[in-house]
Amino acid sequence: MLILAATPIGNLGDATRRLVDTLGAVELVAAEDTRVAQRLLQGLGVEHRPRLVALHDHNERDRAGELVALAAAGDVLVLSDAGMPTVSDPGYHLVQAAIAAGVTVTALPGPSAVLTALAVSGLPTDRFAFEGFLPRKEGERRKLLTSLADERRTLVFFESPNRLAASLADLARCFGADRRVVVARELTKLHEEVRRGTVAELAAWAEGGVRGEIVIVTEGAPERAVSLESGVAAVLELVASGARLKDAAAQLAAETGLSRRELYEAALRSR
Repeated sequence: MLILAATPIGNLGDATRRLVDTLGAVELVAAEDTRVAQRLLQGLGVEHRPRLVALHDHNERDRAGELVALAAAGDVLVLSDAGMPTVSDPGYHLVQAAIAAGVTVTALPGPSAVLTALAVSGLPTDRFAFEGFLPRKEGERRKLLTSLADERRTLVFFESPNRLAASLADLARCFGADRRVVVARELTKLHEEVRRGTVAELAAWAEGGVRGEIVIVTEGAPERAVSLESGVAAVLELVASGARLKDAAAQLAAETGLSRRELYEAALRSR
């Protein structure tokens, strides 16, 4: 069978007994980075040395057929560098190929940066959506965030520390400066840090530079307190008093929870 194994996201003490036992018995491991896999074996005290093959974003499609054939004959363990394979990590195409070939796919559950960050955030956990890594390019990132501005569920993102300040600034622009947000850094590691505040507050904090693995948890959009029509009327009043249409729409969006884009477009049509 094909076995997807969750690995520690920072603290080796979070490795499950099943992971250690399986690493000590399986003969083939498909790893996102074979060097990381070797360090994991050493760190967990696993003396058995299975065959390690690389499975990453650049070779997964080409290697999937070979690994599925091997999984049909014997167990193949799949590891990402941290967390569960296929979740913002390699493995999705391999799983698809295995299912299509009738090979059993199972998982060894374990550490998750998504659920850990969500649990400690203090934001609602009953309904949430994981959006993976935010786009690198500013235009694409803003387009995505604008499309999510009215999402009522708590949102979870991964982000690079080098882009954190820019992404939080875009969150403030698209979601409103007062939306509650949490930045979880280096979860389960020695320098774990969880910062809570408004988007504007954390955007200012991130300007000083941040290091480590980053998870952003964002409060869902508030329930609309006013109708789009009344919101547009308020936007037009601000414009009449001298404000730019773009700025007026952004202000009303932050105050009411209405979509900035909808306010802008509707007000533009009404002028």
